[in-house]
Order: sequence, then structure tokens, then C-alpha cells
Amino acid sequence: MTATLTRTPPATAPDRPRRPVRPARVVLHLFLGAVAVGWLFPILWALLTSLRSYDYTARNGYVSLGGWTLDNYVTAWKTAEFGKHFLNSVYITVPAVLLTLFLASCVAFVIARFSWKLNIVLLGLFTAANLLPQQALLIPLFRLFTQVPLPAWMSDSELLYDSYWGLILVNVAFQCGFCVFVLSNYMKALPHELYEAAMVDGASVWRQYWQVTMPLCRPALAALATLEVTWIYNEFFWATVLMRTGDKFPVTSSLNNLRGEFFTDNNLVSAGSVLVAIPTLVIFFVLQKQFVRGLTLGASKG
Repeated sequence: MTATLTRTPPATAPDRPRRPVRPARVVLHLFLGAVAVGWLFPILWALLTSLRSYDYTARNGYVSLGGWTLDNYVTAWKTAEFGKHFLNSVYITVPAVLLTLFLASCVAFVIARFSWKLNIVLLGLFTAANLLPQQALLIPLFRLFTQVPLPAWMSDSELLYDSYWGLILVNVAFQCGFCVFVLSNYMKALPHELYEAAMVDGASVWRQYWQVTMPLCRPALAALATLEVTWIYNEFFWATVLMRTGDKFPVTSSLNNLRGEFFTDNNLVSAGSVLVAIPTLVIFFVLQKQFVRGLTLGASKG
């Protein structure tokens, strides 16, 4: 007598009923799609324009297809001397970002770690720098920079005006407020027991800052570094005001070299703009994980 074994099929989860499509959800998706198109359209239009010749667009208009060429990129690179001006942007951006993050982390550590009467006043003082229009300080800063002397080895003009140091300092001054605000709120969320344990072990205030706080703030620092590199690298206003020597201009200001005296080749300017935007895109994609992680930290805390 043989027994037959029957294999029962695994139980399958019941199908969940599909939620009805609500009008509010449709409107939300349409709105998000329109916003995405609005953000992407200038970038895609600049890329499309940069790949077409000026002669073709002059005959057929910009709302047409054809006249594809890469000559605009070659001409823009040579005319604007992007190779030299990219280095100028590096000389300005890297020290400015490092100095901004260091000074902002020091101030944020004091605000978050110590309780004293002027905590809120100090935080408000640094945050207020972001609320003040930069154009309102144009004349006072210009006069100040033309009167502050520097050694000859620091500046060819022997002034803070027309020097890399001037652009570094003005960028640090305007960017510190935002970084202090972000880092102070992040540091306040760190467990206080870490500092108590460090004090028991005899750690000084500097060691608490450098060896306890800073390693825990790496995601926030990475997110801020990504933003600051983008903002300082793309800064155009102060470079045109506080610089007079064309060879010292950063790469964004060198786009002025692509403008003609009587007309402007928009195809050429679009190609130059795409070349200028490439470094910031590379930095963003390289630090994308740290950037998203730094922005989402603490989002799930109660």
C-alpha cells in the first residue's frame, strides 16, 4: 500500500484593493510635473542651443532643429580662456568653503554646547547676514576694500581690492550665517552624555569639538560643503565689483568675454554656460549620497 503525498500550494496574500484615484492626487502630480518641466526647460534649452550653429539659428530661428555642431564649445573654451579662469575659481572656492565650514562649526559648537545669555542673540546675529541684501553693502565694502593694504606677496595691487583674498573673505562673511544655523541645530541633537563622558576622561573643550563633535557632523558638513561649493563657485556679483584684472576673474565672470561689442552669439554663450556648470554637476553627483543623508538626518526623530 503506497501513500501519495500531495503538495499544497503556498498561500498567496490576498490582492489589496486598488485605491481610487482622487482628484487632489491628480492635481498634485500635474503640479509637480509642471514644476519639474519649468526647472528643466532652461537647462535643456541651453544645451540644445549650444549644440547648434549661429548661422543656422539666424536663418531658421531658435524654434527649429538642425545645424548641429560642437564648434561652439571649442570656441567658447578658447575665447573665454576657461582653463585659466577655472583655476581662479578653485583658488577662491576651496579656501572659502573650508574656512566657512571651520568658522561656522566653531560658532555652532559654542551655541549648541554652552548655555549662556547671548546664545540666541549670537545665533540671530549670524543668521541675519542671510537676510541683508548684498547690494546694500556694495559701496561701503568697495571703499573698505580699496583702503585695506596687503603685502605684495598676497596681492599684486597691495590692496584687498582686486585680490583673491577679498573674494574669499566676502564669501565667507555671507555664507557663515546659514552654516551656523544648520550646524547649531544639528549639534543640539547630539546626546549630551557624550560630552559628559568626554569630560570624565579629561577631554578639553578643543578635544570635545574636534574629536567628538566633528566626526559626528560629517554628513551635515558634506551636505553643506556641496551647497557652499555650488553657491561660491557660481557667485558672479562680487567678482565683477571687487575685481579689475581680467586674468584674476573666476570662471563665471569670464562669461562676459563671450559677449560681442555690437551683438551677442547666444549659441556661444550657451556653450560657455554649459561648460561652467559641469564642475558643480560633477561635485553634486560625487557627494550625492552624503548630501541626501545630511539633509534627511533627524527627519524620523520624535
